[in-house]
Parts: sequence; C-alpha cells; structure tokens
Amino acid sequence: MTGQPRRKVTIGEIAVEAGVSNATVSKVLNGRSDVSAATRERVQAIMDRHHYQRRRPRRRGGLVDLVMNELDSLWSIEIIRGAQEALAEAGVGMVLSAVHGTSAGTGEWLEQIAGRRSDGAILVVSDLTPRQRARLAALKVPFVLVDPVGSVDAGVPTIGATNWAGAISAVEHLIGLGHRRIAHLAGPRQLLCSRARADGYRAAMERAELAVPEGWLRFGEFTDRSGRQELAALLDEAAAQGREAPTAVFAASDLQAFGAYTALRERGLCIPQDVSIVGFDDVPVTRWSNPTLTTVRQPLQDMAAMAARTLLRLVDGEQVDLPRVELATRLVARESTAPPAAG
Repeated sequence: MTGQPRRKVTIGEIAVEAGVSNATVSKVLNGRSDVSAATRERVQAIMDRHHYQRRRPRRRGGLVDLVMNELDSLWSIEIIRGAQEALAEAGVGMVLSAVHGTSAGTGEWLEQIAGRRSDGAILVVSDLTPRQRARLAALKVPFVLVDPVGSVDAGVPTIGATNWAGAISAVEHLIGLGHRRIAHLAGPRQLLCSRARADGYRAAMERAELAVPEGWLRFGEFTDRSGRQELAALLDEAAAQGREAPTAVFAASDLQAFGAYTALRERGLCIPQDVSIVGFDDVPVTRWSNPTLTTVRQPLQDMAAMAARTLLRLVDGEQVDLPRVELATRLVARESTAPPAAG
C-alpha cells in the first residue's frame, strides 16, 4: 500500500542477507580496516539498497570517566595515555577519578558521573559491589573493566592481558639461559593478574622439573618497596639457613623488579652477573634503567585504547560480541638477564 512508511531494516537482517555476522556489519559501519574489500563492498551495497541509516549516537555530554585506584604510578600513566588518545580521536573528552586504595571506595565517583551526565565509564578498579553495579545500571551508564580483580558478570566487557602466558615466557627465558634456582616476587594475592602470573611461574618451573623452595614465591604489592623488602627477606632467610640463594628472580611488575635491584645492590650483588632479574609491564623507564630491564611487555596503552573504543561502541548502542578480550604479552630481553655464573 502506497504512502506507508518503509520499515527500517536492522543490522541483523543486513548481516543475514550478506552472509556475515552482526559484528562484521558493525565494522563496515565504523570504517574498521579488518574487513576484506569484497565483504565491505557487499555489505555496503545491501545497506545502500535498503537505505540504511546508522542510528544517531546516544551520547549526552561528550564525556567519558576513567576511574582508577590511583593516578600517579608508571602503570597508571600508560593506561591514561592509551584511553585519552583513543577518546580524543573520537572527539570525546575524558575525566579522571581516583578512588585510592584497593577497593572502589565509597562510590562517590558514581554520583560524580551522574552529575556530569557522562556517556560511560572505563573502570580500572577492584571488584564493584552489587550496589555500585546496580547504581550504574540505574544511571544507564555503560562501562568497561580493564584488568579486573575478581570474577566478572557475564556480558560485562573486560580488557586484559595474557598474564599466565607472559609469566611462562619470563621463566622459560631464565631457564633457557641456564638458571635453575628462580624465585618469584608476586603481586597482591587478591588480584587475578597476580595469581595468573604466579600460576604461570609455577607451571613453567614444574614443566622444567624445577623445585620451588618454600618462601621463593612471595606475594606482595606492585611497588618498589615491596620488591626490595620481599627479596631482602628471601635472601636473609637463605643465608640464615645456609641454603643456596636464587640466581634469578621473576618480578610480577617492573616496580618490584627495581626494588629487587636495590635489595641486591645493598648486599653487594651485581645484575646480571650474580642475579638475573625479569619484570612485567614494560613501562618506559625499563629502557633507561641500569642495567636496562628484561621484562614482559603488557600492552597497557593498547588495553586502555581498546577499552575506550569498546565503550564508545556500547554508548552508540552496538553489541560487543567478545565481552572478554586478552591482548598478547611478549618478552623483551635486555641487559638484566644473563646465564648464571659458573660454580
């Protein structure tokens, strides 16, 4: 019947007609490069035939909140850079909030988000309480978690890194150099990333049939102070008991590795001649330290950028097909590792 308004075709219908997934149609709409030219042309032709027009974004204030436990660590700076650059490319502003400590605080940041009418939030905090999750839902504020601490509800987008595989690569690098006495300075026990790195350490040691003496896996904090204290305690215990000390240390963060540098130098030990050190993160200062630090590169800026782009897709009403994404880590060998001294 003439005169009736034409029914708007959906992304799902376009996907079926083109023989592709909804995600592929979304990629074409967003101008993503990871779609073949033939597929892009086919999808675009179908959209043109149906006069498909993308739904207007539901952005309100052109702002996104980045909520973090702290803002002044080397790790945090990399996250901030990645998120800010990705949001700036999209013409979206960013507001930083720090909740301080290991929890998401009292939830004051939630009311600040509500007051600013933020479009969404990138959360780099520990577990959200049920009340905080409910408040976010009531505010209709989409959010993405970066490197979450605990279990995450199904469907909540999270961006992380391959912590377990990264730890294995660190320990296997040391084993490949000939080390057999390898200790691990782990991060906070309650953090998923810490436990994954510790599990990777254990797995690599077990695979090589190497023992982990009592006290050689030590949970602490992602700080240089913790790295110094834990390694000093380990070395002092070994000396007091007349046991051999480790010839290599895998630290769960670069800051812990630098703390280990201090503990070793206070005892007149040289790196890597006496003890080799591997860190985790690859923050910029690792390339300027003396010696430069062998570490596992965690793509922090890429993680934050992906979180920002994922959030903007949610803000625009798109669905995220892969709610849990882990970006690859890789070992970066530098001067702090070498074969163990003879004898």
